Amino acid sequence: MTFISGQVLAVDGARCEHCSLHSRCLAMGLEGEQLAGFDALLKRPRPLKRGEALVHQGDRFSNLYAVRTGSLKQVQVHGDARDQVTHFYLPGELVGLDGIGSGECAGNVVALESTYVCELPFLQLEALMQDSHTLQHRLFRSMGEELRDHQRMMCLLSGRTADQRMASFLLGLSERFRLRGYSPACFYLSMSRGDIGSYLGLAIETVSRVLGRFQMRKLISIKGREVSLEAMESLQLMAAEGVGRHSGS
Repeated sequence: MTFISGQVLAVDGARCEHCSLHSRCLAMGLEGEQLAGFDALLKRPRPLKRGEALVHQGDRFSNLYAVRTGSLKQVQVHGDARDQVTHFYLPGELVGLDGIGSGECAGNVVALESTYVCELPFLQLEALMQDSHTLQHRLFRSMGEELRDHQRMMCLLSGRTADQRMASFLLGLSERFRLRGYSPACFYLSMSRGDIGSYLGLAIETVSRVLGRFQMRKLISIKGREVSLEAMESLQLMAAEGVGRHSGS
């Protein structure tokens, strides 16, 4: 089991109809023989302990992984340079899409907490997609969502203040949780402040100062690792101001 946004999710077998994320995952809209064929691809949900790697940078790409519970981070290793957190994966999202083109894993993918993933052998998935326009659409949509997330990250790292980066980051998480049926206003931050800093291009001390400033201004409240967005409109204005300044420069 794992705790996300105030909910306890149980892993009760590999079949899609038993999964609480069935209506929001890659199998959404599949019925009858197509759903049975998709189920047949799945291996038993794989458990990962906090800190355990799912894949390593440079591994040969062969599988996609659907996050069933928990969360993960992707870290790119740059030789002597500092490692860079490039992505966070939440329940219902796919891991490995960036390996389809290159044929290898783009970074180390590591569990941020106790996590279960469903393994999808890509060659078998491709064969199944030939007879399922619904499955094709879901995969293309997932690829589009990941591309949008990477574009958002590029904006975050381009000429924006620490406050604007943090506001955009929290709002991005809020929207991703909302799309997956969780509360957009109150959610669990499984990533450390160091991970957030690496993702946003900020020092860990800056991350702590910004979050403290947001709390003092009553934009957010934090209890442990649970964050509540108390002034969503103010955060949106802050994030939008950053985009406007960047696009006008």
